[in-house]
Amino acid sequence: MLLLVDLDGVVYRGSEPIAGIAGLLARRAAAGDEVVYVTNNSMWYRAEYVARLASMGAPVSADRVVSSPRATALYLREIDPGLVRVLALGAAGLGRELADVGFSVVMAGEAAERVVREGLDRFEASGRPGAVVVGLDPELSWERLAVAASSIRAGARFVATNRDPIYPTERGLMPGSGAVVAAVEAASGVSPVSIGKPAPLLLEEAARAVGSRAADAVMIGDGILTDLPAARAVGARCIVMLTGVTSRAEAEALQGTEAPDAIAADAAELEAVLARWRAAS
Repeated sequence: MLLLVDLDGVVYRGSEPIAGIAGLLARRAAAGDEVVYVTNNSMWYRAEYVARLASMGAPVSADRVVSSPRATALYLREIDPGLVRVLALGAAGLGRELADVGFSVVMAGEAAERVVREGLDRFEASGRPGAVVVGLDPELSWERLAVAASSIRAGARFVATNRDPIYPTERGLMPGSGAVVAAVEAASGVSPVSIGKPAPLLLEEAARAVGSRAADAVMIGDGILTDLPAARAVGARCIVMLTGVTSRAEAEALQGTEAPDAIAADAAELEAVLARWRAAS
């Protein structure tokens, strides 16, 4: 069984692991299941996810982590082989994933500093990029927003890692990448292509990483506006976890084809669902 596992709100919440999930995934991997992590979070580099997940006891390797920045980088390289320079509005992990596939990356923070220090035109300060990629930037400023919007208005392609409006942490729900994307969209007047869930590309890339079809997977996520519709878009089953952004009432209110295939409140309920499905296969 191929398990596509969301991270924030499923495996952990902020810096806190969610009880029992890492151990459950380790047991599933030992029993022969393929475990691939799929996350809309655009802030971290794959190596950072590997270290974090391994410290929790979850089964992981770099090729089993497919984040929205990784999928975005692969998407841009595929659709525009001639693209050279990319402006990244986001955290360092986004820039590293873009650089990994060969792009010359300018971070919006660097461009903003050049505007202030050298008085440059914002598009010039950004290196005249062919594309602007926007993710979650915890240090977002007016000038960073301005260099991104100015570059898009100058003709750069606008790509969003994802449009999650909120980001679950151990301290509650915080603004997500979608909040930053919405600001750039409003400032530039241009709507982006969005790569992360609920779009199907992230799940398709994750399944491809292990030579499988996304339609054969089980998506394990906490978002009924992201994980669930992404699973439906590729024809996969979906288990909605109540450990993140979705309440039981919200999950149970969904009807017909919009309803998840199962709901689990914790690791024990998730394990029971997976065991039942494996026995039936």
